[in-house]
Amino acid sequence: MKFDSLKILLVDDNQHMRVLLTEILRAIGVRDIMEASSGAEALRAMRGYPIDIVMTDLAMTPMSGIEFVRQIRTSPESPNPMAPVIMITGHATLSRVAEARDAGVTEFLSKPVTARGVIERVTRVIQHPRPFIRTPTYFGPDRRRREDPAYRGPFRRSTDAETKTGE
Repeated sequence: MKFDSLKILLVDDNQHMRVLLTEILRAIGVRDIMEASSGAEALRAMRGYPIDIVMTDLAMTPMSGIEFVRQIRTSPESPNPMAPVIMITGHATLSRVAEARDAGVTEFLSKPVTARGVIERVTRVIQHPRPFIRTPTYFGPDRRRREDPAYRGPFRRSTDAETKTGE
């Protein structure tokens, strides 16, 4: 895959992590990399420049990476609510991953970051984009990772039938 035409925004309050990610991205051919040290700075950058992929840390201050993703997905002022977001985290507990997923994160990358991990996640969001879903409580990439070949019904959840018949 050719990465040279991608525009990637790195969002992390740790400069060393931004430098590491920039070096990895440059090594695989990405030429257009923007950096932001906070979620607010990143939102401003996104308003002024088209971004293909956002890579953000989970644990930032004053705006966490999860809150930053919620702003991208749901704010009326969001410059690109459908931008793929790769969340980078050293806090990959099940509850944190679920919280980030429910905020609209597209992919996860656990620390320590490797070149292989970066390449895999960037390739996945480009070659296998996930459809976006809008419900009363969620907007973002489809959270389902795999199809169930044994499933034969019209709805995906047991509560779907209740919702449809209870209208």
